Amino acid sequence: MHPTKENFSTILLFLVLLIFSFASIHGFHPLDPLTPFELNQVQTLVKKSHQNVTFHYVGLDEPDKPKILSWISQNQPKNLLKHRQAFVMARVDSKSHEIMIDLSNNKILSDKIYDGNGYPMLTNEEQATASELPHKYAPFITSIKKRNLNLSEVLCEGFTIGWYGEENTKRVITVMCYYVDGTINFYMRPIEGIMATVDLDQMKIVQYRDRLMVPVPKADGTDYRESKQNPPFDTRIKGMTILQPDGPSFVIDGHNVRWANWEFHLAFDMRVGPIISLASIYDHDMNKYRSVMYRGYVSELFVPYQDLSEEWYYRTFLDAGEFGFGLCAMPLQPSTDCPPNAVFMDGFYSTQDGTPTKKSNVFCVFERYAGDIMWRHSEAALPGDTVEVRPDVTLVVRMVSTVANYDYIIDWEFKQSGSIKVTTSLSGMLAAKGSTYTHKDQIQEEVYGTLVAENVIGARHDHFLSFHLDLDIDGVTNSMMKSHLQTTRATDKNSPRKSYWKVVNEVAKTESEAKIKLGSSAIDIKVVNLNKKTKVGNHIGYTLMPGSVAGSLLWEDDHEQIRGGFSNYNVWVTPYNKSEKWAGGLYVDQAHGEDNLAQWTLRNREIENKDIVLWYTLGFHHVPLQEDYPIMPTLSNSFELRPANFFEHNPVLKVKSPKLVKWLNCSA
Repeated sequence: MHPTKENFSTILLFLVLLIFSFASIHGFHPLDPLTPFELNQVQTLVKKSHQNVTFHYVGLDEPDKPKILSWISQNQPKNLLKHRQAFVMARVDSKSHEIMIDLSNNKILSDKIYDGNGYPMLTNEEQATASELPHKYAPFITSIKKRNLNLSEVLCEGFTIGWYGEENTKRVITVMCYYVDGTINFYMRPIEGIMATVDLDQMKIVQYRDRLMVPVPKADGTDYRESKQNPPFDTRIKGMTILQPDGPSFVIDGHNVRWANWEFHLAFDMRVGPIISLASIYDHDMNKYRSVMYRGYVSELFVPYQDLSEEWYYRTFLDAGEFGFGLCAMPLQPSTDCPPNAVFMDGFYSTQDGTPTKKSNVFCVFERYAGDIMWRHSEAALPGDTVEVRPDVTLVVRMVSTVANYDYIIDWEFKQSGSIKVTTSLSGMLAAKGSTYTHKDQIQEEVYGTLVAENVIGARHDHFLSFHLDLDIDGVTNSMMKSHLQTTRATDKNSPRKSYWKVVNEVAKTESEAKIKLGSSAIDIKVVNLNKKTKVGNHIGYTLMPGSVAGSLLWEDDHEQIRGGFSNYNVWVTPYNKSEKWAGGLYVDQAHGEDNLAQWTLRNREIENKDIVLWYTLGFHHVPLQEDYPIMPTLSNSFELRPANFFEHNPVLKVKSPKLVKWLNCSA
């Protein structure tokens, strides 16, 4: 009997699954991102079930948190690794599907049609197809000719449209266009007044407007490439290099990273980008690793532009849920995006047809020493002029996501002192609006931005990033403590002082008590473990140290603000819920804000002595400047999670100074 083609395929699939199962048991971590093989499994199973399907999100359905913690406490038994599941958001015949897949047993567990408001993340492929439609659309071709522009030099781009009170919506985007001729920086050459609406399910233009004609800004001075710059050049910085003659101090084992006194897990997700899990720090006094953070990542980004004109008012983007923060990640460039001592990691995602695809160099991991000081003291009062200094060497995990015109640089920085510093840096291009104005003195109306060059308005806007921070400070059961710094009148008649400030601690009992707009009063925010104390009686914890604070200035009942409601407050705390992962909700595109962080917290659940999640909103108010043209110098903001009575004393007291190699100057 000869094996048929079908039998051979079945045998081959069984062997591959057997190999994968063996590899899983011996190498993988339960929080590892989906492998190319697993993504291929998803594609095969879903396509077998549905003929006309597009994949919009494919990611790991991570095991329940208690199972992961049990796995860790039992010294990581291998049987948990056998159970892997994937979560898929797909479109089938113009309907949204939520599909749960059992990868271990190679079968679909559930397939639910979503009939609520909102749509899943856009795919790169449908955006590209929609952006090409105007070039074959007769009214658009006429509009371009009317402006005396060359159609072959026109490039278009799709924009999500938000929600402004409509009862029923179709899955559409608007397409706006730019003129490339003479520059690579097409964002500085918008073609104003033209707007095409594309139905993504039908993939055709369903509405078109040519409302006004505005001069296209000139190309001169917009190209940012080094090869296109003309003398004189600024060459005052001499060549330099970074050397680690003994190699890096960190070890990457699969997706597990170990460095100095830290260990954590690093994974890539096509919606949120880098996910840091199971971050714990070694305590030398206790001779063990102690948990700090179960899971941390950028949950959502809200970018509302402040222009009310017809072609601009809807530009209020939720980048992660609409375009995919991970999907927009760029391959990092060695020695420029990351220093020469960096180690790179790849990521994998599913394309629109479910094909597994690699993103090369999506993360870089490197040790940073920039001359910073970890601690120091000079003592001149004693003989010998004692000086003790420790250099601050840290570990950085970096990703860059380019969402259309903006480049977001995300750094997770681990410090030997126990701190985790998270920095968001912005670069790239302003969203430029074409204008008739060539000088500020001509402007007598509200133009919603800054005239940054002739005929170019840089539109005012915000950036709000919601960080999901599931802190487990030396255990799962935590509380939020608000330490109010209160000015108090001095009543001690023996002191000439009239006032001092004291600390009044308050433990938040419910979600409503944990909503905080920073900047209005002096307050410290801590996540503490009320069940554990230091030897001298302080509750152990970590404190949130914000950088520059910015909150939304829009009314809370404004439609775009309802969707981006997480920016109403800088700080939120919720009880842990596996389904509450993304601050903008599961479906973001054209959603009505019915399933997001602001809505979840209306239940006002108890959060004292619970497994809780801290949500921090990092914000920028961006009033464009001429220095932002034609490309922005990097603008940064950050926050830090810092030990607060977590250790018995300074944890880096006994850190020995590393053998630091001097900078090696090279002739240019």
